Amino acid sequence: MPKTDISTLGEFGLIKHLTRDLPLQQPSTCKGVGDDAAVMNFASAKLKEMGVTSPRVLVTTDLLLEGVHFNLEYVPLKHLGYKAAVVNFSDIYAMFGTPTQITVSLGVSARFGVEDLEELYAGIRLACERYGVDLVGGDTSASMTGLSISITCIGVASDKEIVYRNGAKENDLICVTGNLGTAYMGLQLLERERIAGKEEARGGEIKAFEGREYLLERQLKPEARRDVIEALRKAGIRPTAMMDISDGLSSELMHICEQSNVGCSIFEDKIPIDYQAAVVAEEMNLNIVTCALNGGEDYELLFTCPLSDYEKLIPLDDVYLIGHTTKAEYGLNLVGRNGEELPLKAQGWTAF
Repeated sequence: MPKTDISTLGEFGLIKHLTRDLPLQQPSTCKGVGDDAAVMNFASAKLKEMGVTSPRVLVTTDLLLEGVHFNLEYVPLKHLGYKAAVVNFSDIYAMFGTPTQITVSLGVSARFGVEDLEELYAGIRLACERYGVDLVGGDTSASMTGLSISITCIGVASDKEIVYRNGAKENDLICVTGNLGTAYMGLQLLERERIAGKEEARGGEIKAFEGREYLLERQLKPEARRDVIEALRKAGIRPTAMMDISDGLSSELMHICEQSNVGCSIFEDKIPIDYQAAVVAEEMNLNIVTCALNGGEDYELLFTCPLSDYEKLIPLDDVYLIGHTTKAEYGLNLVGRNGEELPLKAQGWTAF
């Protein structure tokens, strides 16, 4: 099916086409797409009704480059749009905030048509609808190197509720949500089948994804843990430090410990691991614990909280206690199943 050339619409026509009929959901959004700048009011009475007093604005930006962060041989554009938005929402939730608006900027090469960008925006729109976020602006440009996506997310949080990375104290509990290593194993499956597909073209045999759908979903369509943030607030728990797990558990633990000037001990048998991920790791001769520690892109939450919150934590769904913080001089350690201590090293994703 032939694609509509982007030049037939022009830059402003394309923006108007992709962002038409965008409903505004946030009380802080006064003006969205269609002017020189979006307009927000973070001192609105509606925010106070939502429990946001002394509001502070949170801003985060994520850049995704084709060939570096995603491969369009197996990543559907709608899934890519959804993921690109959600990973930004996750950063805001990791500050104990609420995402409210995003801007989307694209670099697009000549091989993409209007229909391709409609698919991408369909994913972005779906993410915005599900999380109650307004798309309020952005930019488009021609690109000589494929597709690039830059999303800036704006959020809001009460001044006294914001959680930073540097607040962990000695003897705090260390918790994670969900399960770890599944997104990485989903990526390994996709890469394996991409290579197998090329082999099949040369007479090889391709393997199926049947029974591994959850792993693919974790890689292609992750979700931000808004539910956990809401559960923590309801339980009266304010973490002392928090991050989302984008680059791997080991890497994120190192960030929190370094910025909080503490050490940590986490226990191998407490790290939540999905059965499907463990089976696939065994098939591929990978150590699933290593994948859970260093795989990245899980977008689960890693947080610390005082020992006094232990009884409040236990009833929470999908929250797992994996260890505790220590004196900084003790370093970062993984306690194995037989009680042996191994130093943790950050071996997850690095940008360069």
